[in-house]
Amino acid sequence: MYLEKINKENDIKRIAPEHYDELAQEIRRFLIEKISRTGGHLGSNLGVVELTMALHLSLTLPEDKIIFDVGHQSYTHKLLTGRKDDFDGLRTYGGLSGFPKRRESNCDPFETGHSSTSISAGLGLVKARDLAGKNHTVVSVIGDGALTGGMALEALNNAGKLESNFIIILNDNNMSISENVGGISKYLRSIRTAESYQNFKIGLEDFLLKNLPKSGEKTVDILKRFKSSFKQLVVPGMLFEDFGVTYLGPVDGHDIKAMARMFREAKKIKHAVLIHVCTKKGKGYPPAERHPARFHGTGPFDIETGLPENKSGQPSYTDVFATVMIKLAARNDKIVAITAAMPDGTGLKRFRNIYPDRFFDVGIAEEHAVTFAAGLAAGGMRPVVAVYSSFLQRAYDQILHDVCIQNLPVIFCIDRAGIVGADGETHQGVFDLSYLSSIPNMHIMAPKNKWELSDMIKFASEVPIPVAIRYPRSDAYDGLKEFRKPIEYGRSEMIYDEEDIALFAVGSMVRTAEEVRAGLKSQGLSCSLINARFVKPIDEEAISIAAEKHRLIVTMEENVLSGGYGEKVLDYAGRARLSAKVMNIALPDEYVEHGNPGVLKRVMKVDGEGITARILSELNYMENSGK
Repeated sequence: MYLEKINKENDIKRIAPEHYDELAQEIRRFLIEKISRTGGHLGSNLGVVELTMALHLSLTLPEDKIIFDVGHQSYTHKLLTGRKDDFDGLRTYGGLSGFPKRRESNCDPFETGHSSTSISAGLGLVKARDLAGKNHTVVSVIGDGALTGGMALEALNNAGKLESNFIIILNDNNMSISENVGGISKYLRSIRTAESYQNFKIGLEDFLLKNLPKSGEKTVDILKRFKSSFKQLVVPGMLFEDFGVTYLGPVDGHDIKAMARMFREAKKIKHAVLIHVCTKKGKGYPPAERHPARFHGTGPFDIETGLPENKSGQPSYTDVFATVMIKLAARNDKIVAITAAMPDGTGLKRFRNIYPDRFFDVGIAEEHAVTFAAGLAAGGMRPVVAVYSSFLQRAYDQILHDVCIQNLPVIFCIDRAGIVGADGETHQGVFDLSYLSSIPNMHIMAPKNKWELSDMIKFASEVPIPVAIRYPRSDAYDGLKEFRKPIEYGRSEMIYDEEDIALFAVGSMVRTAEEVRAGLKSQGLSCSLINARFVKPIDEEAISIAAEKHRLIVTMEENVLSGGYGEKVLDYAGRARLSAKVMNIALPDEYVEHGNPGVLKRVMKVDGEGITARILSELNYMENSGK
């Protein structure tokens, strides 16, 4: 009823205050209903309904700016800025993004997808505002989990120098994706109960000014001079004040009027101010409240039970990794596991339960995770860093300097490699082969099926070198189980040995290559299929042999073309003066938007049908040009 009245930004201000709670309930019902059909980030969005409403009531959009850290909690913001009718297409190809998008609305001033960036971006917008002589308000909303990211602390340090208004909202729900860990989390727990300090301070000032009219102001000034030492006694640490950022709170993140009042006061402060807002992840939907990690990012689900729909029942590559890790650890007490706030998502939850002393969750701190792993390896351990492909990008410098220069035996198990789908540009794992291949001493593998993933992890645990194993988000492929040649360093695996065309496929593309081979054979063409296995080093001998028997070598990878496996094969073929022509099948050198992975691959013509058509077109060109 009230949600229907909101069709554009600032319409919420037409809703009477006595109806705010009803509007919040309508928003939650709307989100639960839509996300149950489309999938999406439910828990985080249910937790910030009132917080987002309070921000929209206190600000004027798009003049004022709101930057959501990570951005997966921006659904209510989208509803309040006129995008309600687009939610049926949430996270589908060509539809509404699950994250802030500048092209969607001028109320999205900055695009986010990874954590710990909002304070830095907000500072940039503040400085741009000041240089332009404007006076609008800039607000960065950051979660407590994201504060463990070093970039957020670097930005806080810089924010303390500001001499103009900048509001930071700390959305504290004691969760990132899984439960938060570490010193920042412990610190925040200590001040969630310190609300009495703010009430005491305000009450004391009011009392002195009212009852000591002549000396009250002087007494207040004296108290303020001692505020730092006083706060140290009442609120442990006062981390934010020590950065030079005024701390306000904590405030109930589900009390709209209290937050709006505090936001209005914060706008008057002529430097950086942090407002500590306490919310409950998944609020208003019992299954999400009980299982916040599972409802962080969910597929379609049954609203009544909260159970996922269309669950295949097949183990995913993550499940296979989880099982192999437990078996390896039972045989080798030097195996340790590291995650950056993703024990559930990366499959290490069971490992943590069985081997708690050999499990390390470092929080949202991928850079630290990698160098920490390097230290473990230097100390004689065999660390396994389980991480999503797009998150590992953050630790490029640490992989290069701290792991590979020293040639330390760290194993990187890279989940969500290739096209991951609905989360879009910031989460597609399509660059790892390129950025890892550029690093000397790095060795890269990709499994064709679930058995090969197991074999590769075991192989990596036995060699004294850095190894990266990348695998997709999908159900683990169980085909080609009759082909299980032992892993040999730098060697590919021949699956079908014929002539004319040779398909060299990397990891997930082996399955697609089977479809391509079937399509080519239906056209009367002979076709070999080789499982590349190693992306670095490539199997030069196998490529040379293939060039002698085939007129066309086709490389297939779920990675961007630039810097990937195909370019390495093409470079080698040129240097070795091989007679066969090399054709590269890879993803375009561009950011891949959100959508169903199958749809995205079809659009980019890297599915079985599209690749077959491209190869036939290339063969036709070769025949017509006499090559």
